[in-house]
Amino acid sequence: MRAARLINLVLLLQSRGMLTAAELAAELEVSERTVYRDVLALSAAGVPVYAEQGRAGGYRLVGGYRTRLTGLNRAEAEALFLAGLPGPARDMGLDEPVRAARRKVLAALPPGLRDASERAGQRFHLDAPGWFDDPDPPPHLAELARAVWQDRVLTMRYRRREEVTRTVEPYGLVLKNGIWYLVGRVGDDLRSYRVDRIIAVEPAGETFERDPDFDLPGFWAERAAAFVRQMLRDTITLRLSPHGVRMLRFVAEPPAVQQAMADAGEPDPDGWVRTRLPVESVEVAYTYVMRLGPEAEVLEPPALRARLAEAARRLNDLYR
Repeated sequence: MRAARLINLVLLLQSRGMLTAAELAAELEVSERTVYRDVLALSAAGVPVYAEQGRAGGYRLVGGYRTRLTGLNRAEAEALFLAGLPGPARDMGLDEPVRAARRKVLAALPPGLRDASERAGQRFHLDAPGWFDDPDPPPHLAELARAVWQDRVLTMRYRRREEVTRTVEPYGLVLKNGIWYLVGRVGDDLRSYRVDRIIAVEPAGETFERDPDFDLPGFWAERAAAFVRQMLRDTITLRLSPHGVRMLRFVAEPPAVQQAMADAGEPDPDGWVRTRLPVESVEVAYTYVMRLGPEAEVLEPPALRARLAEAARRLNDLYR
């Protein structure tokens, strides 16, 4: 435990330069007193950790000292290779840099851990696209990835209901359910675009200054939640049998199911529960309830209840 912490302390100083005892303590989740003891232990072991005094002081490594990745254990080494996404990296034109980085990491590992890449590859594989999606990457993905890395402004033509032209500062790329999205700043707004709808891309001949506080995962999570809230505009009231409650998660969107389960009342003597289900539209709700069949009864709105009653009569005529 302490050996791993000492290695992490050295790696933090190696990657970030100077850090205070408080910053090291926060990163390592220990007390500052523990940091002081660890620094003394590293110095005694010959690691050149230097303490600079004063308000702007802290700890740093002396003389360009570097450590190799010999502190990795087997689980860490295998997780390192498992964390790579070879398919998306290849789609973005980064296949060879990823291969080169893996070779360098393998060379730095001790002999007993050099099978970590093979073991991880034999046991886990990520296939991001859905079953019936086009496996080929969008045509402009690699060019967009280069612009993201280089912070280069782009002019792109984008297909919505009609074709539009936008000058974009490309902040990041997101792979969601097999679909690539570009997140970029247009004027003062951050927007997202489906990459497979981008018709053409041209460099605008300038770079932009990236907002240092921009958080791509946080931005995407917020936009995704807002999209779901916007999509689920209507609500229906229905009763569900015990089997209908179990089936609901295979029929409706997960956020809608979570809300319905949170709003569900106590079961009646037959085990049925009453709840409200957020839906995209009444038309979509009709398809949901038809899939649930006799395990659900719509109470509101009346128009949907009447439509389902008519569907039930037609089914009865078919199967009489």
